Amino acid sequence: MVKKVLTWGGIAFLIFFIAYNPSSAADVFQSLGSTVADVATGFGEFFTDLIA
Repeated sequence: MVKKVLTWGGIAFLIFFIAYNPSSAADVFQSLGSTVADVATGFGEFFTDLIA
């Protein structure tokens, strides 16, 4: 029950954040996307060096 309430609360906050601060929300998501890409690149380099 608590998990469901927190999930819906997080979704509601996300929608509110995007609706009232679209440029800030875009910056946050761009930063998160960049971080995920950096992590994926790091894993790729690790496995490449591991095999080579």
